Amino acid sequence: MIEAGDRDFNKLSMFRNIDKATLKLLREKAFKKKLSKGRVLFYEKDKVDKIYLILKGKVTMYRMSEEGQKRIIYILNDGDFINEVTFESLPASVSCQAFEDSCILYFLKSDLMELMSGDFALTCIIMNSMAKKIRRLYRQLKNTVPLRMDKKLAAKLWKLSRDYGVKSKEGTVIDLDISITYLADMLGSTRETVSRCVNGFKKKGMIKFQNKRIVVADPEALSVYFRGI
Repeated sequence: MIEAGDRDFNKLSMFRNIDKATLKLLREKAFKKKLSKGRVLFYEKDKVDKIYLILKGKVTMYRMSEEGQKRIIYILNDGDFINEVTFESLPASVSCQAFEDSCILYFLKSDLMELMSGDFALTCIIMNSMAKKIRRLYRQLKNTVPLRMDKKLAAKLWKLSRDYGVKSKEGTVIDLDISITYLADMLGSTRETVSRCVNGFKKKGMIKFQNKRIVVADPEALSVYFRGI
């Protein structure tokens, strides 16, 4: 185990306004580990006795269907809690895999719960993180209404361009290394179906690939497309 230090906590804006005594105890209880791209941190149904937080990098939260199809729930980023929803003594409901090389901060669940019992501000930080995930799930549920796959793909690319977009001369670059297979896993579809939709968007000039990145020519056009305006 590698102990976390002051430099690590300085990266986490969420802890900047909590009590100094609590922050000191958090530092004493925290450890960190590196997670290389593709490595799994924990699997669905594992018993997890630690609460994880991303210091640097990105992870994918996903579930597997009974048919063995992968469905991606979230991509989490720097400063996000990974599994704060697992304070109950229940197995993990999702799996966690490194989307890219990442550094993970973690606490023993029992240690963090003890600190939360003595500092409501820390409890609020955890609750706000959980609320953020719940809001994201609500948005995903809203998008589960029957839609053609091309519209679902347009909606997903629009959201990714908004969350991870970098402006360029060509349009908006989605600054993530996303394959067709990964897009299919995000949409709960097959690679072949998503590939056909992607090719359709490319022919329309709506997107293109550049240096392993998806470039959205006009995000607003994608918005109009999936909203059917």
